[in-house]
Amino acid sequence: MLKKTGGRIGRNAILLALMEEEEEQALLEHLATLRWRCCKGKVGAMELQKIVAAIETAAKRNGVVNGELYREMHALYHAVVEAMQGVTRGQVELGDFMRTVGLRFAVVRGMPYENEAEGEWIAVALYGTIGAPIRGLEHETIGLGINHM
Repeated sequence: MLKKTGGRIGRNAILLALMEEEEEQALLEHLATLRWRCCKGKVGAMELQKIVAAIETAAKRNGVVNGELYREMHALYHAVVEAMQGVTRGQVELGDFMRTVGLRFAVVRGMPYENEAEGEWIAVALYGTIGAPIRGLEHETIGLGINHM
């Protein structure tokens, strides 16, 4: 059973990715009361590895994951790839298809279940644009990936 105090980790990640800086303070305070860790950032690229690297770097620098632990980096990687499947409508190809993305991302880590034995989970939300590498020829897109730690 999900926590009654806002245990929807994916929803919180999506909200954080969608919010402008001036809007996010209440959400960040809520996540802090749950003792969840999070970070957000922006990335634009035509290559998946650049997107993965930007999100992994932000998550490590902000203490959301421990870069020395394989299981944490592995969980984050799979959440990013799952989120990218939503962004790219299942075809996780960008540059080879002459597509580029401009994304805002949020990474949220916490314990969304009342039973602590369920452990920690990580969610990656991506929101932005995808399209031809020509300004004005893109459209909005969103993706969410969730994985257990």
